[in-house]
This record gives sequence, structure tokens and C-alpha cells, in this order.
Amino acid sequence: MGQIKACLFDLDGVIVDTAKYHYIAWRELAAELGFEFTEEDNERLKGVSRMTSLNILLEIGGVTLSDEEKLRLAEKKNENYRTFILKMQPDEILPGAEAFLKELKAQGIKIALGSASKNAMTILDRLQLTDLFEAIIDGTKVTEAKPDPEVFLKGAEALGVNPDECVVFEDAEAGVEAALAGNMRCVGIGSPDVLGKANIVVDGLHQMNYEKLMELN
Repeated sequence: MGQIKACLFDLDGVIVDTAKYHYIAWRELAAELGFEFTEEDNERLKGVSRMTSLNILLEIGGVTLSDEEKLRLAEKKNENYRTFILKMQPDEILPGAEAFLKELKAQGIKIALGSASKNAMTILDRLQLTDLFEAIIDGTKVTEAKPDPEVFLKGAEALGVNPDECVVFEDAEAGVEAALAGNMRCVGIGSPDVLGKANIVVDGLHQMNYEKLMELN
């Protein structure tokens, strides 16, 4: 592995918790279709694209729809979700995230976002974090979902570094697998039981600093 020159961050569950807003929007859609969608069901949607999430939701409800109707519902869910995120405030940034990003920047580490979310720019703008990222690779710039490493490889390319000079921060198993598939180191955010393939696992970015990052060299 090369010397660490860059950090790539997933958004949801790493920098901010928008999972609650996704859940409410999916739950409202399920209710409209006539079935209950639980928090336990919602775990299956973590780190998964919008259309795949919709297919899982429909499978749970035993509902079959045309592709055209699926697209309409996926868009409706996104509009509901956007009403929540357009009200987000900087105090919703997860503990330690902003301080760690600023510390990395001060140390000359390049920073990119690698998220499947098509709303990533909106969220970063609402949180007033956009300026801390030198590259933003989101759902509008990739065709392959994690565990495919496309989003992180594009992030490395945009930053002008090699994949083996990158550390990825991820809270989903598919994201950890994507980082490793891209020949990058990975810090898991969450449970070691789920993210055990990562190089290290922490509870959140409040447990990270530059010194701890350099231990991965």
C-alpha cells in the first residue's frame, strides 16, 4: 500500500444521519401501498440504490408493479425525502465529522465524497460542508452501486491519487467491500460484527484524528 494521501467519505451514516429521513419516506410509501414497513425492514436498504431499495420494499409488501409505476413511486419517495433534507441544519452533522475533515485539510490530506446519494450536493450545502471537499462523486456520476468500487475509484481519479493511497470511511458492509475491491484501506463506522472486513472499526468520526489515520500507513 502507498503512503496515505487522500480520504474518501461516504455521506449517510458517516458525516450525517439521513437514514431516518429515508426511512420515514419509505414508510409513507409503504403505507400508501397498504402495508407496514418496519425499522428492521429498513436495515435491508442500507447502502443500496434507490431503485433496488424500491424493489426490496415491494418484495416485502408482496406488491408487483410495472417499470413505469416503479419509476413514478421512486420519484415520489425522493420528493418526500427532499422535503426533509431541505430543512437540515449544520447541527445535524455527526459528532467529530467537521473537526476531522478540517484537521485532514490542515494536514494536506485530499478529501472526496463517495456516495450513492443523488442528493449529496443538497445535503452538503445545507450542512455548509461543501467547501471541505475537493471532489464530490455522487449518484449522478456513477452507474455501478457498491460493492462495485466505481464511486471510490472515480474519487481517487478526481483527486489525482492512486487507489492504494486512499482511505475510505464507510458505515455499510457493501461500502467496505467496495473500498477493498478498489485496493483501498477502509475505516468502518459502526459495528465490528458488520464491518469486520475493514482495517479498523470505530463508533464514529469523533474517534478519529490525523495521528490515528497515519497508523494505517
